[in-house]
Amino acid sequence: MPSPYRAIFAAPGTKRFSAAGFLGRMPLSMMGIGVVTMVSQLTGRYGLAGALSATLAMSAAVIGPQISRLVDRHGQRRVLRPATLVALAAVAGLLVCAQQRLPDWTLFVFAAGAGCVPSVGSMIRARWAEIYRGSPQRLHTAYSWESIVDEVCFIFGPIISIGLSTSWFPEAGPLLAAVFLLVGVVWLTAQRATEPVPHPREQHTGGSAMRSRGLRVLVVTFMATGAIFGAIDVVTVAFAEEQGHKAAASLVLAVYALGSCVAGAVFGLLRPGGKPSTRWLLGVCAMAVSMIPLQLAGSLPFLAVALFVAGLAIAPTMVTTMALVEQHVPRTALTEGMTWTSTGLAVGVALGSSAAGWVVDASGAEAGYAVPAVAGALAAAVAFLGYRRLSGPAATGGRGADDRNRRTDDGERVA
Repeated sequence: MPSPYRAIFAAPGTKRFSAAGFLGRMPLSMMGIGVVTMVSQLTGRYGLAGALSATLAMSAAVIGPQISRLVDRHGQRRVLRPATLVALAAVAGLLVCAQQRLPDWTLFVFAAGAGCVPSVGSMIRARWAEIYRGSPQRLHTAYSWESIVDEVCFIFGPIISIGLSTSWFPEAGPLLAAVFLLVGVVWLTAQRATEPVPHPREQHTGGSAMRSRGLRVLVVTFMATGAIFGAIDVVTVAFAEEQGHKAAASLVLAVYALGSCVAGAVFGLLRPGGKPSTRWLLGVCAMAVSMIPLQLAGSLPFLAVALFVAGLAIAPTMVTTMALVEQHVPRTALTEGMTWTSTGLAVGVALGSSAAGWVVDASGAEAGYAVPAVAGALAAAVAFLGYRRLSGPAATGGRGADDRNRRTDDGERVA
């Protein structure tokens, strides 16, 4: 492991909570695509599959920030365990209803309940921020590392989920995702030494993190970005089926994540200059442009290459986003702020997967790739319009006003 990555793991407990976070985040890449594969296997209806995936994502978008706000106030252990139990019960109900061919409305009810899945990635990043607050370069490397972990999840998660659901039984992918969530959350919440100190209600004088104008720009932009991801998942599964190799969709999606993983690994070794807001804008625009070659996809190998190139813009943009969240959101609401960006992605995934499902049903898989192209153009437009809010001073006071006790690289507190 290159020395910048070795350095961040010198702090006690970092390896354990990062490993727990890896397991806890596997459902992020497995559950939605697992539901799409399960329902398409059982019913052959991509419209229903996309709508259920959208319902799950939309529910997570609504419930996730509320869970994270409770975490900021009461701590990770007290909130994550009961929330996870509710999510697991809902996933179990969804699988039973699907297997028993119960009415469609029952599937939507349990898919909505499964939205109680906590944003484990935000919990892990909040721990890194607590440890390396005041050490921007190490925090940049830590955020890059977590982006690598995210992409590793997206490399292996779809392969496992789609592979199990197509070769074993349709419900196998979502079922294993639920097991990963249980193990990851229990292991993470057992690690109390690195858990960020909760901030009681009386310390939250600024209200919701969404009062930050900069955060609102990030969230709205990520809604369009999430639509890219949701649409690509659904359309790629359908495209692979049209090509006669449905199981190969997991490999193609893994290549997409691999591109992001490679870019994230390199980005973590760099000391990026310039303003984070400018890097973020360039990243969003690069993601939008990378959707254009997908319109020419005529075979799975070509699609895999195009998605690998498209993936190169993802991780650096996500890393820079976390840095911007830390700048524009008070420390007492940091977990909530990070979760709101995930919420924007989740809403976008819901819209993108639903829209893509209907387009595929109506016009075929190749036409479905127009959905991520439109979403990319919207993301770039919103990023341009909101750039000034991110490049200016943080209205909330962000890191500078709220963080009175910072740490140097050596761990010493400074005023």
